[in-house]
Amino acid sequence: MQLTMTGEYAIRAMICLASKPAGTVMQIYDISREWDIPESFLRKIVQLLSKAGFINSHRGVRGGIELAKPAESISLLDVIEAIEGKLFLNKCLVRPQTCRRDRWCAVHLVWHEAQQKMKETLGSRSLASLATLTAVRYQELHPQEPQVAVYQ
Repeated sequence: MQLTMTGEYAIRAMICLASKPAGTVMQIYDISREWDIPESFLRKIVQLLSKAGFINSHRGVRGGIELAKPAESISLLDVIEAIEGKLFLNKCLVRPQTCRRDRWCAVHLVWHEAQQKMKETLGSRSLASLATLTAVRYQELHPQEPQVAVYQ
């Protein structure tokens, strides 16, 4: 399983929103420029994130997008699965009993264990924690630049 660019860009956009004060409405153009996401692609991703209930979209002169939920309540796994669908490391985990060996195959057990650990790891990282860590790491690499503010 490899994350698609759609998933990668969705994560970037959500971390960008999570790094702003709650209720901040951002222009898609600004997110696109700040996080290196093609604007036309981001507009399509915004529709998916809105449909999943993670962002609110506002039209008009003062329009833009904002988080629909607190950044602490949205995990990395939530965003990935909203964009990519449910995560499965192997086809035998998608539909149990589709492989005639899944009840006794030792590799099936390893796939299952690895998938569970991956989901646990991704599910334990909130957008808020990722936005904070991103700001800290950026500051470490760019100490001469103004401090990047992250709000929670």
